[in-house]
Amino acid sequence: MLNKKIPFSPPDITEEEIEAVVQVLKSGWITTGPKTAEFEENLANYCKTKHAVALNSNTAGLELILKVLGIGGDDEVITTPYTFAATSNVLVHRNIRPTFVDLKKDTFFIDIEKIADAITPKTKAIMTVDIAGVPVDYDAVKEVIKAKKREDIVLISDSAHSFGATYKGDKVGGQFDFHVYSFHAVKNLTTAEGGAITFNDNRFQGKEDLYRELKYTSLHGQTKDALSKMKAGAWKYDIVTDGFKSNMTDIMAAIGIVQLKRFDAMMNIRRELHHIYNSILKDRDWAILPFDKEGNTETCYHLYPLRIKGFSEEQRDALIQMMAEKDIATNVHFMPLPMLTLYKNMGYKIEDYPNAYAQYANEISLPLYSILKAEDAEYVAKELIKCVEKILS
Repeated sequence: MLNKKIPFSPPDITEEEIEAVVQVLKSGWITTGPKTAEFEENLANYCKTKHAVALNSNTAGLELILKVLGIGGDDEVITTPYTFAATSNVLVHRNIRPTFVDLKKDTFFIDIEKIADAITPKTKAIMTVDIAGVPVDYDAVKEVIKAKKREDIVLISDSAHSFGATYKGDKVGGQFDFHVYSFHAVKNLTTAEGGAITFNDNRFQGKEDLYRELKYTSLHGQTKDALSKMKAGAWKYDIVTDGFKSNMTDIMAAIGIVQLKRFDAMMNIRRELHHIYNSILKDRDWAILPFDKEGNTETCYHLYPLRIKGFSEEQRDALIQMMAEKDIATNVHFMPLPMLTLYKNMGYKIEDYPNAYAQYANEISLPLYSILKAEDAEYVAKELIKCVEKILS
């Protein structure tokens, strides 16, 4: 019998998204315009925040915040070494040397108790990372800066994984000063590429109109967007800052509008698949199951980051290869940044972050997406058990 072919994370695109894109293409306006504005409004409503700025990536959102708030150079930003490189690459772009704090032992999250020791007079921001759909304990981070009498520190959540997650009963999006999402092709909600910033205080740090400033800084600092400039006789504009080119297009927004309508249904499927994996793996003493729900905090089921108790990095890699030979694609989230050439060349050493390495060494992410069939999830889990137990035998 031939193996089933199980990809890792294909997008869930229906005829409704396709038709929405066709309508935008036929409209004659395909870049930032009315659909982007509609998507921003829908995002803010979903996240229960006052503002949302749609962009072309999560990365752009993180860097845009730093730019608009003037954070760079000798400033310090505390973050985690356990994330995709984008989180700290934006700091490097701003000539900031990231201040990494290791993970709390046996978790995927920055050790909040150790953040206090990393704060210096130069600390301007703390950038935490939600992993696999699970939100960081935002209130605990706030308590740290309050105890240090440093509530001037900007709190930024890289929430690339956690759109739709719930923290203490509320949707993720307004707990920190800023939350930044990714709508990349593999995310729960996709616009092909894309991202967004959500926030509440439009006069943050004394800004006159933060939403407007973020918008024009995402368009080279132009005082008029393309739609405004194209109106008859309205060509003249000014450049008021050395901004970026990171706006979202109406084509992307059209996909996002439909995806957001379908989002809760798609997340319900992910939840069911997550529970299928749990039900099959829970009795294996080597399986360290991922977080799903505790009280009224719940993941959005973006990833299924299983850990194999006692496995070395080499055994985990062998497991991934064995699964690949069965045409089952798996992944690892993440290789800690101090293991990557860029950061090694900057002087970071993985030995300084033992908890991050321990999480990475035996982690394997199983396929989890809303077009994965329940029977295929069962197949993946059962084949995984065969492979793990063969390695352990």
